[in-house]
Amino acid sequence: MKCIINGKLVLRDSVKENFAVVFDKRIKKIANTNDINISEYEIIDAKGMYVCPGLCDIHIHGYMGADVSDGDADGIKVMAQGIIKNGVTAWCPTTMTVSKREIETAFDAVRKVKNSSGYYGARILGVNSEGPFINPSKKGAQAEEHILAPDPDFILANKDIVKLFTIAPEVCGALEAIEKIKKESNVLISMGHTNATFEQAKTGIDSGVSHTTHLFNAMTPLTHRSPGVVGAALSDDNVSVELIADTFHIDKGLFGLIAKIKKDNLCLITDCIRAGGMADGDYTLGGQPVRKEGIKCLMPDGTIAGSVLELNKAILNILENTNLEIYQAVNCASYNPAKVLGQDNEIGSIEVEKRADFMIADDKFNVAMTILDGEIRYKGE
Repeated sequence: MKCIINGKLVLRDSVKENFAVVFDKRIKKIANTNDINISEYEIIDAKGMYVCPGLCDIHIHGYMGADVSDGDADGIKVMAQGIIKNGVTAWCPTTMTVSKREIETAFDAVRKVKNSSGYYGARILGVNSEGPFINPSKKGAQAEEHILAPDPDFILANKDIVKLFTIAPEVCGALEAIEKIKKESNVLISMGHTNATFEQAKTGIDSGVSHTTHLFNAMTPLTHRSPGVVGAALSDDNVSVELIADTFHIDKGLFGLIAKIKKDNLCLITDCIRAGGMADGDYTLGGQPVRKEGIKCLMPDGTIAGSVLELNKAILNILENTNLEIYQAVNCASYNPAKVLGQDNEIGSIEVEKRADFMIADDKFNVAMTILDGEIRYKGE
């Protein structure tokens, strides 16, 4: 067994110093270092850095030149191996509104990788299907020609691999689809790319929506006489929200307010595209041209097209722009997303008998080491 020492252990409700964690594939003991005979274990010295739970990115389209919607198993492995360097140990490969055939091919590719032992990267939880049941008026970077009317049977036929999906609750047939999927599966239903009014969004929530796709982006805004989807999501304690904390999609001045309102229902995501981890230049998203310049990814008409955010840096951005404690910010990228997917009994926090998934990072959340199922999968320079 292994033992991590000399770290600042980031637990769900505190940060502990002079504590050690003992593990094999699962966490076996968390105790004061003085109460552990460290000579019995293979020692990992955290050198004063933060020892965090492995991160969980539930909304990521691409990384290192690969895109989930390519439907290429090798590309998915590239992503899984790339994001583990950012401290991510669990993720949901995320599809776009491309053709139905391409979506099905992507689902099959994710199945193939998830059910294999032939890759060394972050653990796949299942697919996040962003669309195709969205409102064309809020399509954002999604391809309008591939938007479909809500079809619950499409999601239910793939409920073995789809963990969550996005739907616009106001479009014709959406409420019936939401109700059927809620009744016949455990798939998380998210509202997004939607032009719903506050009332329509609330009706969607009453029908089974319990999550919100990249809050504020591609949805009706919050105003004082028309609260919109944003108002519905913020005002309901049973609805979780995603936040792209890259300081471009959402002004950093709102980070603290959103965190204060949503608490453990706030999930940091990257919404990263294939340009993530790559040099500035021209790329594609869902078959459409995108240009990356710094933290910005834009289509030719100026539409925002995903991000190149890395999840460890999203934590840093939250810390630098809110009053959240370290453990609270880390929870937003680990425990909270695990909880909304019903995976918190296995992952998301450092607790005895949970999977031994860790990220060791410095004060700027640069990743020094990532451990998955008790094995060192990444070690920085």
